[in-house]
Amino acid sequence: MSVIAANLQAVHRSIAAAAQQAGRQPLDVALLAVAKTVPPTVVRTAFDAGQRAFGENYVQEGVDKIVALADLRSQLEWHFIGPLQSNKTRLVAEHFDWVHALDRFKIAERLSAQRPAGMAPLQVCIQVNISGEASKSGVPPAQALELARAVAGLPGLRLRGLMAIPEPASAPAAQRRPFAAMRELLAALREAGLDVDTLSMGMTADMEAAIAEGATIVRIGTAIFGARA
Repeated sequence: MSVIAANLQAVHRSIAAAAQQAGRQPLDVALLAVAKTVPPTVVRTAFDAGQRAFGENYVQEGVDKIVALADLRSQLEWHFIGPLQSNKTRLVAEHFDWVHALDRFKIAERLSAQRPAGMAPLQVCIQVNISGEASKSGVPPAQALELARAVAGLPGLRLRGLMAIPEPASAPAAQRRPFAAMRELLAALREAGLDVDTLSMGMTADMEAAIAEGATIVRIGTAIFGARA
């Protein structure tokens, strides 16, 4: 068994344990393997070990990888999870299946207009700056519903839910607080009549806290591929 395969098994065990502790089904939490700086050969190794969903932070690197692994395209799900500038929206609209970090209506409009007609709608999550950090992208929580309503009306996109990267914390209770606020925010969107089902939150260091508060996608890189420079 490869190191990548062993790491994936360990992450799946951790997800299952955290889900069961929270009274949830392990299958309700999807694993997104964050493959930034990881070469296509290593992504292929992860594919061979059963992983199907991969996250990319940089547009050109992600597109190059998608092209390099074109023979697997119908079996892979590519998620763009980094900040997105307007001059890169066409590449994302033409190549990716998901966008997690939508935080401006202008970007959503461009993605919608540039999504090729023959492709399924681009699945999107709105990024919320849940910790209020000046250095982080995302809309303030109070503006999430307004943006969500606007995005939900765009053709070519399907609004799935919310994404967050909270301020790092080491204590489990401190880790859980922003994730709990995200869970409540998703519930508020549902109460407002929006058809949303996704909470993209939790990374290697805080995955258990995120799952305890309802994460449906955890974005894991280091625990699968090792530390990156």
